[in-house]
Amino acid sequence: MAEQQPSFDAAKYKNAQREQWTKDGAAWRRWNPILDRWYGDVTRQMLDLARLQPGQRILDIAAGAGEPAVSAAERVGSSCYVLATDISAGIVELALEVAHERGLKQIETRVMDGEKLDLPDASFDAVLCRLGLMYMPYPVTALREWHRALKAGGRVAVVVFSTPERNSWGAVPASIIRRCAQLPPPVLGQPGPFSLGGSGVLEGIFREAGFAGPEVRAVPVPHRMGSSAEYVQLAREAFGAFNAMMVHLSPQECESAWNEVETSMRSFESPAGFEVPGECLVGSATK
Repeated sequence: MAEQQPSFDAAKYKNAQREQWTKDGAAWRRWNPILDRWYGDVTRQMLDLARLQPGQRILDIAAGAGEPAVSAAERVGSSCYVLATDISAGIVELALEVAHERGLKQIETRVMDGEKLDLPDASFDAVLCRLGLMYMPYPVTALREWHRALKAGGRVAVVVFSTPERNSWGAVPASIIRRCAQLPPPVLGQPGPFSLGGSGVLEGIFREAGFAGPEVRAVPVPHRMGSSAEYVQLAREAFGAFNAMMVHLSPQECESAWNEVETSMRSFESPAGFEVPGECLVGSATK
């Protein structure tokens, strides 16, 4: 499996990711109650597949504002140790705030690149990554690092989005924004929300990284809100990838694009409210 096309600038991409999450992390946390409703079930299934036990050392990669580190710590209890890492210093600070608010003293946070862990070999019992692996330029490299950090018999469990066709919440706005910004179509092999969602892709990169017994299941993740307008407000504030696509547009052009997104998303409204389809893949494997 080809890791990346030579023309892709991974360093520039990672710097943009750091800046984006430093800027958008607080908004992600503000919307956290709704995000937890959307992704709560898939998070629980990921923790089930990780087979967490009291006393374990658990590593959360791309923890963002604290998930799934917080859920893992609450599930396993005070005897465990959870290290929450992210490439963005700003959002790691938010994760620590959340841990303190919940009284979870077993959580520590560190700024760390998920593709290059500053951690000893065989030092963790489980590695978790919710909605982060598909944004990494070299996912096999990342998984090999996680494999190195795991003890023998340790588990990795991840959540990624499946295909654009099953994730209208993101595919519809991205298509409109891409057209308005005159961006080329996504290049195969480059990171993005749906880059690992194809049939057999996740199983394949687990095996390529040295893991055994990969298991992948699809989980519906409908995105429900009061209205399309409320959804677009959340997307504008918390989904930094959409704004990053419009970085070269004028404020007026950005507003026009968002107006078109909201018009299109109204097709997912009904008398019961707003619901747009989504689907995640939950994958796990063993060292």
